[in-house]
Amino acid sequence: VWKWIYNQQFGLLNNLFHTKTAWISDPNIAWLSIAIIGIWSAIGYNMVLFIGGLQEIPHDYYEAALIDGANGWEQFWNITWPLLSPTTFFILQTGIIGALTVFDLMFMVMDKTNVALSKTQSIVYLFYTYSFTENNKGAGATIVVILVLFIMLITFFLQKIEKKFVYHP
Repeated sequence: VWKWIYNQQFGLLNNLFHTKTAWISDPNIAWLSIAIIGIWSAIGYNMVLFIGGLQEIPHDYYEAALIDGANGWEQFWNITWPLLSPTTFFILQTGIIGALTVFDLMFMVMDKTNVALSKTQSIVYLFYTYSFTENNKGAGATIVVILVLFIMLITFFLQKIEKKFVYHP
């Protein structure tokens, strides 16, 4: 569907805007087009998590704040936001890891002959290229080990940051 939406000759976006933009072939904007697909595909999952987090906030807190004279913004900043911070942090952390490990968007949207592939390929796509296209298993394994170590490092730092900024009841 996204290949059809972004198609240069008969795609939906070019028909709506009356242009002939190469959304996934132009190296300057292909990364943005791929990012839009990734964001779009994650919104539903993230909204389910946020709705679950909102439903876990006791309504008594809002009643007490209303009795104390808090308006909507004060309730949001002093009740909703702090109590949603664990959910927000979880979504941030899994989003970063998901962005680092994206493969399916590259594989399905970008052709191997696409001139923008070198500007948009991910680490996991690079692993796939080395391991299965070029049959260089050593380089592929090295890429994956470095990626795992990098994700572990980022996760370590994010966990340290979480203790400082996330509300823990």
